Amino acid sequence: MANPTFDQLLEAGCHFGHLKRKWNPAMAPYIFMERNGIHIIDLYKTAAKLDEAAAALKSIAKAGKKVLFVATKKQAKQVIADLAQSVNMPYVIERWPGGMLTNFPTIRKAVKKMTSIDKMTKDGTFDNLSKRERLQISRQRAKLEKTLGSIADLNRLPSALFVVDVLKEHIAVAEANRLGIPVFAMVDTNSDPTNVDFVIPANDDASKSIELIVGTVVAAMNEGLEERKAEKVDTVAAGEGEAAAAAPRRSRSRVRRNEAAEAPAVETTEAAEAPEAE
Repeated sequence: MANPTFDQLLEAGCHFGHLKRKWNPAMAPYIFMERNGIHIIDLYKTAAKLDEAAAALKSIAKAGKKVLFVATKKQAKQVIADLAQSVNMPYVIERWPGGMLTNFPTIRKAVKKMTSIDKMTKDGTFDNLSKRERLQISRQRAKLEKTLGSIADLNRLPSALFVVDVLKEHIAVAEANRLGIPVFAMVDTNSDPTNVDFVIPANDDASKSIELIVGTVVAAMNEGLEERKAEKVDTVAAGEGEAAAAAPRRSRSRVRRNEAAEAPAVETTEAAEAPEAE
């Protein structure tokens, strides 16, 4: 998928910022102008930064690493869930569990608890419990699924975070900064871009804008995953080719060894028969 054109960004409303009185001065380099009291984002800079972020995320996906998508605002939830699932990446669309990154082992324990409940259901242990206990465990499982179900496959810390609205997700950004995890984010005119490694200046309130920006980076990640698959196939094919080429060499060397082993026997026999001939 090619990166969106200026007109596509314009049509999706990516240029609409917040009211001038709500702006963050650190976003000044990305603001084109003010119109009717609203800041307008410079879409040429949005396009350039989007290219940069998409290329970086593609290389992360190609390396087989995980990117955690974070968006708990209403208009971004479903978009993030659908797009992250399409590339098999973890995501958080409910409340951010505090300490999810900085206290990752505890989060993993909660995920394992969810897995153990599933195991109880399958092996029949669940059926032997009282009705009240079953109800309590079912409620606990549902609660865990809602908050952690989308990160159940995240066995280690993610290699990057992609955030929609850094103002709302400031705890997630702070945890990533503390651990040195790079942050990619859609940053609106009311937010502080200084804690973000890859800033994509864009309207983070309109679902169309969110869908276009996130869809672009996910498409780039998908390309990276496809290239990774193709390289694996090539590596396997090359390995098989080398093995096939080595087989005739081994058989030829085996023939030479057999000939060499038989040669002294012939010479010995001739030597043994020589005195009788005299």
